[in-house]
Amino acid sequence: MINLQGFGDQIIRGAITTVEVALASLAMGTVVGLFGATAKLATSRALNRLADAYTTVVRGVPELLIILILYFGGTVALTALFGKYVEVDAIAAGVFALTVVFGAYAAEVFRGAIIAVPPGQIEAAQALGLSKVQVWRLVILPQMWRYALPGLGNLWLVLLKDTALVSVVGLDDVMRKTSMAAGSTHDPLTFYTLAAGLYLLFTSVSLLGLTLIERHASRGIRFSD
Repeated sequence: MINLQGFGDQIIRGAITTVEVALASLAMGTVVGLFGATAKLATSRALNRLADAYTTVVRGVPELLIILILYFGGTVALTALFGKYVEVDAIAAGVFALTVVFGAYAAEVFRGAIIAVPPGQIEAAQALGLSKVQVWRLVILPQMWRYALPGLGNLWLVLLKDTALVSVVGLDDVMRKTSMAAGSTHDPLTFYTLAAGLYLLFTSVSLLGLTLIERHASRGIRFSD
């Protein structure tokens, strides 16, 4: 039995915070990714360039730097706006930064998934007189998710582990809580091993869930040998 020396409750709260931040970033990052993919495939050159610039910059800069820039940049911006020092909340900064990162990668996943939808089905829907919104809602989106799920699953696993980076700006996640416990007890091996075990648990449960979701999304699909 692992002796947590009184830090058990704090580590549990940190684990809950980690999952909450990851889920919030997933939800908002998915929306950002959909908008990004739509902009990349739009006929407007301005939208294309804006979306390309967003994904290029975010994917070309380390996630930790993005977190630091958005955290301290947000503090500077709010301080200038209100005329007094305003510090950005660690959870808000973490969710926003991870949303920006996840959205950039998700945009590319969605773009590829949309392109993978057979164009003949889109043309058939248009021939039936469906509007652009109806084509998106009834033809493209339902099929796009099946193509996007594997890529989104991988991004979710990366996102779960990237939450550990937000601990540098004060987020009380599982990484920060175990680091504090390791420093207080001078027993880093126990607590960092525990943190590794918790992340492994998160990813293992996620993999099981992703497998079930992909199986559900692929029902009725016949795969060639």
